[in-house]
Amino acid sequence: METFVALLRGINVGGNSLIKMSELRECFEQAGYQNASTYINSGNVLFQADKKLTDQLEANIEQALQERFGFMPKVVVRSKAQIEQVIKRVPSSWSRDLEQKFNVIFLKGSIDSQEILNKLSIKPDIETLEYAPGVLYWSARTSDLTKSNMIKLSRSDLYQNMTIRNLNTTRKIHTLMLAYTA
Repeated sequence: METFVALLRGINVGGNSLIKMSELRECFEQAGYQNASTYINSGNVLFQADKKLTDQLEANIEQALQERFGFMPKVVVRSKAQIEQVIKRVPSSWSRDLEQKFNVIFLKGSIDSQEILNKLSIKPDIETLEYAPGVLYWSARTSDLTKSNMIKLSRSDLYQNMTIRNLNTTRKIHTLMLAYTA
């Protein structure tokens, strides 16, 4: 058994696509995944599954969500090892500076390439954007968030194939995954 996290995109935001976390856990368990647990209300589900199913997890989970809730949020799945790599690759310039916002943007396979940087523009004087396999690391000064080019990301077709977690949430997911025993 392998430990995974499913990162659901766009649920429980602005009163739309509402899913109770207890129902979400139940959906995962009914779909055959083990030890499902959720972290905060934004759609982070930790679970265990057979490692052989890795390539099918995103599609299978999206289908299970569609059948249970009547809509299909996009899902990005990462293994414990992949999340460990995400944490290890956090830019060294990132700190616990309260004047900065740090986001990890998880990419679905269809857009996971360094070439994505050519499709996104930033304002280098107020924000940074770095690629690593499976993710983008984005940061900006909190005082400049409304001036950021990345604020326009939600209007991009690319946005449908990614989900964003702040650095603290990503670190907490990693910590929770480490506590799982296979």
